[in-house]
Amino acid sequence: MKVFINHKAVDATGVDNLEALLEREGLARPGTAVAVANKVVRREDRSAMPLEEGMAITVIKAVCGG
Repeated sequence: MKVFINHKAVDATGVDNLEALLEREGLARPGTAVAVANKVVRREDRSAMPLEEGMAITVIKAVCGG
């Protein structure tokens, strides 16, 4: 199955939920916001969200600095 993370195609074969995909891709870190189809997904809801073919996932990492 193919999904898109920040407009980049990612093979999600063998992954059954959003949290598992983020962990596999190294994106499940504190300070990270995730949206699916432009709607924010709370951290506690990510493991309950199944993946779907063509899903558009946006990951935004917080950056500190001035």
